[in-house]
Amino acid sequence: MLKGLIGKKVGMTQIFDAAGAAIPVTLIEAGPCYVTQVRSLESDGYSAVQLGFGETKPKRLTGGQLGHLKRNNLPPLRFLREFRVKSPDVAAGDQVTVETFQVGEHVDVVGTSKGKGFAGAVKRYHFKGGPKTHGASDRLRAPGSRSSTTTPGRVYKGARGPGHMGFDRVTIQNLKVVYVDRERNLIGVNGAVPGPKGGLVVVKETRKQ
Repeated sequence: MLKGLIGKKVGMTQIFDAAGAAIPVTLIEAGPCYVTQVRSLESDGYSAVQLGFGETKPKRLTGGQLGHLKRNNLPPLRFLREFRVKSPDVAAGDQVTVETFQVGEHVDVVGTSKGKGFAGAVKRYHFKGGPKTHGASDRLRAPGSRSSTTTPGRVYKGARGPGHMGFDRVTIQNLKVVYVDRERNLIGVNGAVPGPKGGLVVVKETRKQ
């Protein structure tokens, strides 16, 4: 059964449960998504469903992309993503909405984290930094020694240090669905979701049941 949607992050808010406790919630505008292709074990070697989301102008897509969508009389869709499914219960051209998920279920949310640009080791990897006294005027946020001397005489690959931070694919697992709004295509999950407001996210059934 297909348990997946493409959407965009709206932002964070809070709701209150029956006991009056505040629950932090991230709202996601998920769908409506269109089934653009169904892959089968016989024809493709694996079973999956491809969904499309976000109507756009035809001129923003290539001829191949437009032809792929027109084959099932679908509008121009900006984002296409695949979901592995053992037994697809949908057909090409079908529409998938937030009704796929119910309140109380757990989901994994995949997104792209905010880009921070070039960051130092203290911000990027939470290094302690140097001493704040004894004449250390410019070593407060320095990483310190990177390697040994003559042997090996270089810095090992993968060593932590300053560099590009953020703009990575991040998966947050086991978020609880606490809100579903069919009319406005909104789904609310308990907790934070990677990326900025308006960023593309993928919501799918959690792998760790």
